[in-house]
Amino acid sequence: MHFDWDYAVSLLWDTDFWKACWVVVKLSTATWVIGVAAGFLLALGKQAKNPVVSRLAGLYIWFFRSLPLLVLLVFIYNLPQVFPAAGALLSDPFYAGLTALVVSETAFIAEIHRGGILGVPRGQIEAGRALGIRYAGIQRMIVIPQALRIALPALSNEFITIAKLTSLVSVISLAEILLVGQRLYTQNFLVFETMLAVALYYVLIVTLFDKLLGWLESHMNILRRAPKPLALDEQARRAVQEGASGPAMKAPGDEPALEVRQARKRFGDHEVLKGIDLTVKAGEVISIIGPSGSGKTSLIRTLNGLETLDGGEVLLHGKPFLGSPGAGAQAGPGERILDIGMVFQSFNLFPHKTVLQNVMLAPAYHRRGSTGALRCEALVLLNKVGMLDHAHKYPHQLSGGQQQRVAIARALAMRPSIMLFDEPTSALDPELVAEVLKVVETLAREGMTMLIVTHEMGFAFKVSDRVVFMEAGRVLLDAPPAEVLGSADPRVKDFLSHVHVS
Repeated sequence: MHFDWDYAVSLLWDTDFWKACWVVVKLSTATWVIGVAAGFLLALGKQAKNPVVSRLAGLYIWFFRSLPLLVLLVFIYNLPQVFPAAGALLSDPFYAGLTALVVSETAFIAEIHRGGILGVPRGQIEAGRALGIRYAGIQRMIVIPQALRIALPALSNEFITIAKLTSLVSVISLAEILLVGQRLYTQNFLVFETMLAVALYYVLIVTLFDKLLGWLESHMNILRRAPKPLALDEQARRAVQEGASGPAMKAPGDEPALEVRQARKRFGDHEVLKGIDLTVKAGEVISIIGPSGSGKTSLIRTLNGLETLDGGEVLLHGKPFLGSPGAGAQAGPGERILDIGMVFQSFNLFPHKTVLQNVMLAPAYHRRGSTGALRCEALVLLNKVGMLDHAHKYPHQLSGGQQQRVAIARALAMRPSIMLFDEPTSALDPELVAEVLKVVETLAREGMTMLIVTHEMGFAFKVSDRVVFMEAGRVLLDAPPAEVLGSADPRVKDFLSHVHVS
């Protein structure tokens, strides 16, 4: 059989083929873009706590992943016969094909997104909640950028699949590449030559977009970004020199800043908090110590709404703040959460944001000032914790101690009156602990009200006004450091005998 090379080469300049290529590009791109957006919403729906929403999203994914695209194409193209109103749109093969591809691909892309969402550590969402950012803001600023970066390789691969699937749209007479080729070889019977040209056009489109998506993936890869040098304008330089920014702090006094009344928390059958009572005065520093599993972290997490109370209530500056959902009290912290800063054990910095962006994110979200003013305040706080020179670095470019100091600055950026620390040094190497404790000591000297869960006994007894000893979900002792050290309680004495206090 003779292969007509002249004819095959001439097809590379065929006008109908290039018009068909443009149709494939438009169809593939529109399907991918719409599918990425709709798929994310569908993935969130499947992850929703509402069982009805989750079930409906799961049903959609199951059905349209099971349905062959060819069947869906024919069904949607003929849908105007049953619903004439749909004819204005679906009688056009392009829009009928686009609709079918989007409906089908959204189900597949949703599962890709779900993998990306599950890849975002839960601590990222908790950090957003602790900063008072609402659900939509957390998704937009924290989850989506990270989930997209995780899912992008799979999404890029899905675009290639979509581009090849456009060939099926020929069944509803859309003049895409394959249909143009079919029309030609039915006229001249040069099947191999024509299909070679069809293959080359598809390879060209896929290669072009593979390069574009590869560039996008490289652009989103923060691991390859080099930190920019810090450049301060006159306003920022003056603000840093003056240090005229920081949270409002109160001197120690008798006014309760935080009151915990009979707080109870249960995980399944295990009650981790068994009627905790605790009063924290303005300007007081309280360290919470005790063996692992005593309920220290659970107590801290209930004080800013990361865990709901099953009983009791929390008052903030004398007003109801948190309560159990069934008790008629406010179950969620609401906007008043902004008055409580939280520093986590695992830092929970946003990895796709620079140090400066991490500190500015929450104040900007809550519209606490102009961008210029917020930038100055953030730089002042970074200078306060010794991280000014690292303002344009990303979290992965910092040591653990540096990351924790940035986390402290981020919490302080909302100007809270109370700071909560959940074992701020337990994830650090021993040589990095001191640099974080130094920052906390500075805050203590400045009069910041603080509750600190810590295993650093020397630090706890040095900076604290009171030390709270917890065991098995109860407070066994709440007293000044000297009294705790001299306690006759056998359980307290046994615990202190196994830790280093200097």
